[in-house]
Amino acid sequence: MPEFADFSSLSLLTLGLLLAVCVASAFISAVTGGAGGVLMFAALNVAIPLRMLVPIHGAVQLINNLARICYVREHIRWEFCLPFFVGCTVGAVAMTMGLASLDWQQLPMALLAVLIFYTVLKPKRLPEIRLAPRNYFWVGIGTGTLGILAGAVDPFLAAFFVRQDLTPKEVVASKSVMQAWCHALKVPAFIYLGFAFSDHLGLILLLTLAAVVGTRIGIVMLNRLDSALFFRLMRVALLIAGLRILYQLIVN
Repeated sequence: MPEFADFSSLSLLTLGLLLAVCVASAFISAVTGGAGGVLMFAALNVAIPLRMLVPIHGAVQLINNLARICYVREHIRWEFCLPFFVGCTVGAVAMTMGLASLDWQQLPMALLAVLIFYTVLKPKRLPEIRLAPRNYFWVGIGTGTLGILAGAVDPFLAAFFVRQDLTPKEVVASKSVMQAWCHALKVPAFIYLGFAFSDHLGLILLLTLAAVVGTRIGIVMLNRLDSALFFRLMRVALLIAGLRILYQLIVN
């Protein structure tokens, strides 16, 4: 099983910067529908080791997504979410059972980068990734697997929500429900793998509070955006996330 070392105390300056990052990234997720989680993950990784960051980030994002759902719950498209729940659970359980024998793998992140760049840079004559609701089962498989292995899942999910037949609020609401489910699965998964959430409860609560503040501000902005601007911002956020992943793959 993976070993989780004790996390030493953060300096006040570092903690302040991490809280500011959580506010900013949650704001980005609420306004654009994607990329905030991976930006938060990348920034927190500067101070928190990867093996510890995946469960901590998951706990923060779980509560953050639940807060976002409260504001847009009437726009959830359950026909997409229900098949996703099944697939995500299968993917997360399978990856949890096999994670003890795996080292950090770059292949899932490379595939994620390809998917992001296709979504953002594809010529207009190429089709959107517009899946039927039942096929979100397979999106769930990929999300559950990636969530346990790599942490941030919002760029992967966002690639399947850049579609003009959904409104901005339907995108944010449905994607938030899916992300919340994925992050909720991490709690029993990482307890099984030996991670003690209680040892980091103070840090998790502080980061969560900052993220919820960012979400509230972002929802106010979302209410003022038209659909065209929303999807342009979503593509920009995805491009930034894709470049960040590509940089990580190159330097590693």
